[in-house]
Amino acid sequence: MKRDHTYTIGELARALGVPTTTLRYYERVGILAPEDRSSGNYRLYTEATLRRLRFIRAAQAIGFTLDQIKTLLRGDDSRGPPCRVVQRLLEERLADVERRLKDLRHVQRVLKAALQKCRDSDADGCCHVVESLHAKSS
Repeated sequence: MKRDHTYTIGELARALGVPTTTLRYYERVGILAPEDRSSGNYRLYTEATLRRLRFIRAAQAIGFTLDQIKTLLRGDDSRGPPCRVVQRLLEERLADVERRLKDLRHVQRVLKAALQKCRDSDADGCCHVVESLHAKSS
């Protein structure tokens, strides 16, 4: 029987390009567990853990929280959670992205208006945009 390659926590961290503290944190929050321990009591992980961690990092990259990732990883078998659960998480994430985009569009409009005001008043040597920001911060 062929045995999976095993990784220590340091090897696993290097393979993923993350600090070992990240992996320990994942253990504390319950989304990662070592498959075995060495005779010296070192944590040992397998290729399955590496695949799981790649999934976690990919899910984080698109903005899922660790709690949401726990839900995505949950399941009684290899099929994972029901589609309706995944759909709900995707809908929540999409709504969050849409809110953030709306906020960013507002920031974009404000910055464009400020830039135009700055360009218009450049001739008098005083930046009215900075004065305006100072006034709003008081």
